[in-house]
Amino acid sequence: MTDKIIRWGMIGTGNVTELKSAPSFNKIENSRLVAVGNRSYKKAEDYAARHQVPVVHKDPFEVIHDPEVDIVYIATPPGSHMEYALESIKAGKPVYIEKPMARTARECRIKNDAAEKTGVPVYVANYRRGLDYFKKVRSIIENGTLGKILYINLQQYYPAREEDYDRNKLPWRVIPEDAGGGYFHDLGCHALDILFHIFGDPLKVCGLTGNIGGLYEPEDSLSASLVLPGDLLINGSWNFVTAPAFKRDLVEVFGEKGMLSFGIFSFKPIILNTGDHKETIATIQPEHIQLPLITTIVNELNGKGKCPSTGRTAEITSEVMDLIRGITN
Repeated sequence: MTDKIIRWGMIGTGNVTELKSAPSFNKIENSRLVAVGNRSYKKAEDYAARHQVPVVHKDPFEVIHDPEVDIVYIATPPGSHMEYALESIKAGKPVYIEKPMARTARECRIKNDAAEKTGVPVYVANYRRGLDYFKKVRSIIENGTLGKILYINLQQYYPAREEDYDRNKLPWRVIPEDAGGGYFHDLGCHALDILFHIFGDPLKVCGLTGNIGGLYEPEDSLSASLVLPGDLLINGSWNFVTAPAFKRDLVEVFGEKGMLSFGIFSFKPIILNTGDHKETIATIQPEHIQLPLITTIVNELNGKGKCPSTGRTAEITSEVMDLIRGITN
C-alpha cells in the first residue's frame, strides 16, 4: 500500500513562506502545496504565479474549506492564528502554525484543548527540533561527553532594525495586537523551545523586563532564570537595541568534563571543549530550513513516526515567555 499524498493549503504569503517553508511542500515525497489564500487576493495571486500553486483563494477561510486540502499551514502573524486554527480544527483538518503559536499561552491552550476534543493534530514551526545541527548538540549531551550538566548560559543580543525607528509604521513584530509581544516573543521562542527539547521542560521560571530603547511598546531587554529537571539552571538574557558591533547569539553549556557552545540563529560551528581537547563541529543547513520538520509531519500523517513539535510543546514555551514577561492568564 502506497502512502497518500498530503495536500497542503497555505494561509499567508509572507517572507517566511518564500524560502524557509513553503517550497518544502513540493520537495517532500508524498506532499503537495495545492492552494494558497491571503487577505490580499493580489498577494495570493502573485505568490501562486511565482510558485506554481494551482489554486488561489480570495478568502483565507476558503483555503480551510477547500475539499482538496488535507492540512492547513497558517503563515500569518500570531494575532490571526486563533481564528484560522479554530476554524481548521472545527473542519477536522490538521494545522501547521508558524511560531510563535499564539500571542499568549492562554490562546495556545484554547487551540490545543479544541484539537484534543476533536482528535485533530496541531503542529508548530519550531523547526530547530528537526535540524541536524541541534540533533548533534543533543547527542553530545546525551552521550555523556560533558558529564553531568551544571549550568547553561544563553545570550541573544541584536541591534534595533531600521524600521523600528519609524513610530508611524512599526513592523508587526513589535505591535502587541499582531505579535503578542516584541522581538523576544518572536525570536526568544526558538531558543527556549530547543533548549527545552534538549534538556527537558522547565520546573521554575522567573524574569525581569525593561524598555531601554523606548522605540516601541513591548520590552526590548529581558533576563530570566529557569530551573530544568535535575536542578539544572539556565540564565538567559535578551536585548534588542544592542550596538551592531556587540551582536551576540550564544548558548554555553557547562558540564563536569567540559563545555559546549553553539548558536540559535547563526548556526556557527558547534565548539566542544574538554580542556585538553577542543573540537569544532560544522553541519550543513538545508536550503529550506523547515523541510526536515515538515517531513516529520507528512510522515506522521501517513502513520510513520511522530513530529517532535506540537501544539502542546509550543504551549510550554509560550507559558514560559508569559512568565518571564509577567503575563498571567
